[in-house]
Amino acid sequence: MYHRCNGNARNAIPSMDNGYMPPSQTDDWATPRAFYDDLDMFHEFTLDAAASSTNRLCEQWFGLDHPNPDRRNGLTGTWEGHVWCNPPYGRGIKDWVKKASEHNDLVVMLLPARTDTAWFHDYCLYKAQIEFMRGRLKFGNAINAAPFPSMVVIFNG
Repeated sequence: MYHRCNGNARNAIPSMDNGYMPPSQTDDWATPRAFYDDLDMFHEFTLDAAASSTNRLCEQWFGLDHPNPDRRNGLTGTWEGHVWCNPPYGRGIKDWVKKASEHNDLVVMLLPARTDTAWFHDYCLYKAQIEFMRGRLKFGNAINAAPFPSMVVIFNG
Protein backbone atom coordinates (compact mmCIF):
# COMPACT_ATOMS: atom_id res chain seq x y z
CA MET A 1 0.00 0.00 0.00
CA TYR A 2 1.32 3.44 -0.93
CA HIS A 3 0.51 6.78 0.61
CA ARG A 4 0.46 9.80 -1.66
CA CYS A 5 2.55 12.83 -0.74
CA ASN A 6 1.70 16.21 -2.22
CA GLY A 7 -0.27 14.44 -4.95
CA ASN A 8 2.96 13.29 -6.62
CA ALA A 9 3.38 9.54 -7.20
CA ARG A 10 7.18 9.95 -7.33
CA ASN A 11 7.07 10.92 -3.65
CA ALA A 12 4.98 7.91 -2.63
CA ILE A 13 6.14 6.37 0.63
CA PRO A 14 5.65 2.62 1.14
CA SER A 15 3.68 1.63 4.22
CA MET A 16 5.80 0.23 7.06
CA ASP A 17 3.00 -2.01 8.35
CA ASN A 18 3.76 -4.75 5.84
CA GLY A 19 6.78 -6.32 7.59
CA TYR A 20 9.74 -5.10 5.56
CA MET A 21 11.76 -1.98 4.97
CA PRO A 22 12.00 -0.97 1.33
CA PRO A 23 15.50 -1.17 -0.16
CA SER A 24 15.79 2.61 -0.25
CA GLN A 25 15.57 2.69 3.55
CA THR A 26 17.74 -0.31 4.43
CA ASP A 27 20.18 -2.61 2.67
CA ASP A 28 20.54 -4.90 5.70
CA TRP A 29 18.64 -8.15 5.16
CA ALA A 30 19.44 -10.65 7.96
CA THR A 31 19.86 -14.22 6.71
CA PRO A 32 16.98 -16.53 7.67
CA ARG A 33 18.57 -19.01 10.14
CA ALA A 34 16.82 -22.13 8.78
CA PHE A 35 17.88 -21.21 5.24
CA TYR A 36 21.50 -20.85 6.36
CA ASP A 37 21.40 -24.11 8.33
CA ASP A 38 20.27 -25.99 5.20
CA LEU A 39 23.23 -24.56 3.25
CA ASP A 40 25.72 -25.26 6.05
CA MET A 41 24.64 -28.84 6.69
CA PHE A 42 28.27 -29.96 6.98
CA HIS A 43 29.29 -26.97 9.11
CA GLU A 44 31.88 -25.88 6.58
CA PHE A 45 31.58 -22.11 6.85
CA THR A 46 34.32 -20.54 8.94
CA LEU A 47 33.60 -16.85 8.32
CA ASP A 48 30.48 -14.70 8.06
CA ALA A 49 31.85 -11.82 5.99
CA ALA A 50 28.96 -9.34 6.40
CA ALA A 51 27.23 -9.67 9.74
CA SER A 52 26.50 -7.95 13.02
CA SER A 53 26.83 -9.04 16.62
CA THR A 54 23.13 -9.95 16.66
CA ASN A 55 22.89 -11.86 13.36
CA ARG A 56 26.32 -13.44 12.84
CA LEU A 57 26.23 -17.06 11.75
CA CYS A 58 29.87 -18.10 12.25
CA GLU A 59 32.33 -17.82 15.11
CA GLN A 60 34.55 -15.61 12.93
CA TRP A 61 32.77 -12.61 11.44
CA PHE A 62 33.06 -9.07 10.11
CA GLY A 63 30.56 -6.38 10.99
CA LEU A 64 30.19 -2.70 11.79
CA ASP A 65 29.62 -3.45 15.49
CA HIS A 66 32.46 -5.97 15.90
CA PRO A 67 34.35 -5.32 19.16
CA ASN A 68 37.66 -5.53 17.25
CA PRO A 69 38.04 -2.45 15.00
CA ASP A 70 40.05 -4.54 12.51
CA ARG A 71 36.98 -6.77 11.99
CA ARG A 72 34.46 -4.03 11.21
CA ASN A 73 34.78 -4.00 7.43
CA GLY A 74 34.36 -7.33 5.66
CA LEU A 75 34.87 -5.70 2.31
CA THR A 76 38.41 -4.56 3.08
CA GLY A 77 39.26 -7.30 5.60
CA THR A 78 41.06 -10.54 4.74
CA TRP A 79 38.80 -13.51 4.14
CA GLU A 80 40.09 -16.93 5.11
CA GLY A 81 38.54 -20.37 4.75
CA HIS A 82 35.01 -21.12 3.64
CA VAL A 83 33.01 -17.92 3.61
CA TRP A 84 29.32 -17.20 4.04
CA CYS A 85 28.31 -13.77 2.79
CA ASN A 86 24.92 -12.06 2.76
CA PRO A 87 26.21 -8.57 1.91
CA PRO A 88 24.42 -5.25 2.12
CA TYR A 89 22.13 -5.05 -0.92
CA GLY A 90 22.83 -1.41 -1.78
CA ARG A 91 24.96 0.09 -4.54
CA GLY A 92 28.13 -1.43 -3.08
CA ILE A 93 26.94 -4.98 -3.66
CA LYS A 94 29.07 -5.20 -6.80
CA ASP A 95 32.22 -4.76 -4.68
CA TRP A 96 31.20 -7.64 -2.39
CA VAL A 97 30.48 -9.93 -5.34
CA LYS A 98 33.78 -9.01 -6.99
CA LYS A 99 35.68 -9.77 -3.77
CA ALA A 100 33.90 -13.13 -3.45
CA SER A 101 34.73 -14.04 -7.05
CA GLU A 102 38.43 -13.39 -6.33
CA HIS A 103 38.64 -15.37 -3.05
CA ASN A 104 40.82 -18.47 -3.34
CA ASP A 105 38.42 -20.71 -1.43
CA LEU A 106 34.70 -21.44 -1.21
CA VAL A 107 32.34 -18.45 -0.93
CA VAL A 108 28.58 -18.88 -0.77
CA MET A 109 26.54 -15.71 -1.16
CA LEU A 110 22.88 -14.95 -0.65
CA LEU A 111 22.02 -12.22 -3.14
CA PRO A 112 19.02 -10.52 -4.66
CA ALA A 113 18.35 -12.08 -8.07
CA ARG A 114 19.22 -9.03 -10.14
CA THR A 115 20.09 -10.70 -13.41
CA ASP A 116 19.97 -7.43 -15.32
CA THR A 117 22.90 -5.87 -13.46
CA ALA A 118 26.49 -5.53 -14.60
CA TRP A 119 27.80 -7.25 -11.44
CA PHE A 120 25.67 -10.32 -12.17
CA HIS A 121 27.04 -10.60 -15.70
CA ASP A 122 30.63 -9.66 -14.80
CA TYR A 123 31.10 -11.89 -11.75
CA CYS A 124 28.32 -14.47 -11.42
CA LEU A 125 26.94 -15.66 -14.74
CA TYR A 126 29.99 -17.55 -16.03
CA LYS A 127 32.17 -17.73 -12.91
CA ALA A 128 29.86 -19.27 -10.32
CA GLN A 129 27.22 -21.87 -9.66
CA ILE A 130 23.85 -20.14 -9.30
CA GLU A 131 20.67 -21.41 -7.70
CA PHE A 132 17.56 -19.27 -7.94
CA MET A 133 15.22 -19.51 -4.97
CA ARG A 134 11.63 -20.43 -5.56
CA GLY A 135 9.35 -17.89 -3.95
CA ARG A 136 10.66 -15.09 -1.77
CA LEU A 137 12.57 -15.32 1.49
CA LYS A 138 11.55 -13.81 4.80
CA PHE A 139 14.61 -12.02 6.14
CA GLY A 140 15.36 -11.61 9.82
CA ASN A 141 12.18 -11.17 11.85
CA ALA A 142 10.11 -9.91 8.93
CA ILE A 143 6.43 -10.78 8.85
CA ASN A 144 6.25 -10.79 5.06
CA ALA A 145 8.56 -12.02 2.35
CA ALA A 146 11.09 -9.73 0.70
CA PRO A 147 9.96 -7.58 -2.23
CA PHE A 148 12.55 -9.25 -4.49
CA PRO A 149 13.61 -12.78 -5.50
CA SER A 150 16.86 -14.25 -4.18
CA MET A 151 19.62 -16.48 -5.44
CA VAL A 152 22.52 -18.40 -3.96
CA VAL A 153 25.81 -17.85 -5.77
CA ILE A 154 28.68 -20.25 -5.12
CA PHE A 155 32.29 -19.41 -5.98
CA ASN A 156 34.71 -22.32 -5.64
CA GLY A 157 37.97 -20.38 -5.56
